[in-house]
Amino acid sequence: MTVREELERLEHQRLNPLAAFADQSKGRPTAEGPRENDVRTCFQRDTDRIVHSKAFRRLMHKTQVFLQPEGDHYRTRMTHTLEVTRISRTITQALGLNEDLAEAIAMGHDLGHTPFGHAGEHALTVCLGVPFRHNEQSLRVVDILEKNGQGLNLTHEVRMGILGHTGDYIPETLEGQVVRHSDRIAYVNHDIDDAIRAGILSDDDLPKDILQILGHNHSQRVNTLVCDAIHTSREAGAVLFSPAVDKALLDLRSFMFERVYRNPVAKGEESKAKDMLQKLFEYYYAHPEALPEDFQPQMSFDGLERTVSDYIAGMTDNYAVDKYTEIFIPMGWHVHG
Repeated sequence: MTVREELERLEHQRLNPLAAFADQSKGRPTAEGPRENDVRTCFQRDTDRIVHSKAFRRLMHKTQVFLQPEGDHYRTRMTHTLEVTRISRTITQALGLNEDLAEAIAMGHDLGHTPFGHAGEHALTVCLGVPFRHNEQSLRVVDILEKNGQGLNLTHEVRMGILGHTGDYIPETLEGQVVRHSDRIAYVNHDIDDAIRAGILSDDDLPKDILQILGHNHSQRVNTLVCDAIHTSREAGAVLFSPAVDKALLDLRSFMFERVYRNPVAKGEESKAKDMLQKLFEYYYAHPEALPEDFQPQMSFDGLERTVSDYIAGMTDNYAVDKYTEIFIPMGWHVHG
């Protein structure tokens, strides 16, 4: 028996019957040869493929909420991804679900996020004339864009978990549903943390009735939500919060939209970011020869509009600013003599 087969056998011994089992995966878009000597299950291999991808490395230079924040302690897409991964593993472990699957989904869920957070999504929606959704782009990254157009060829369960971490589609696996809940637990709470650090909120601004239910500091709130999800899901046989905690989280999210996500101080630079990305889109659409060499072949099968959108969506915040500066800002020149 190989190491992989032993790991798969142990999954059946220790996991909840409702878990997703690696040896029962629906497979990959393109079948791969047998891996008898592999020491990893298919879901473990998916995590490795994501972590070694270029899109994953770029997450460290992509904004979470605050555009190019000055300070070392604000969240980026990378730190958000790691927080979601840890919360997901805690919940899946307690529920007897497949931690390896949850980890792969969590690691890949935000790979398609644009520069400048949701401001970038809005800009590309305007450019394309159809909604640009980062969860759909994340799936596109792992299916098509990585490895010079080959994609990562991930398992069905991981791909659908990435697509369903937000939006209308609900993942069929309980592990995917855990990541969907963990994403909300992570971003609402760490965005409060960052907003307080930025001086946009104070602890006294947070609604008292919500704090009574969820907790009075970051640690308490995350702990309440994680424990509630575990205990409620264990009883229900499905992944969910108790009604009171679910309502408190939704109310807290609404409060954050009102006070932070749409706050003119926090989002003061958003209109500039949107304008910058729209101008970059227009430039590359008018000058496709200026696209990087590895994007040139894509135009023949995806079309110019989609190719330009993929290029801009993959940019980090600083890279977008540098490209805008290079194209649109006049450079000083020197007379020698």
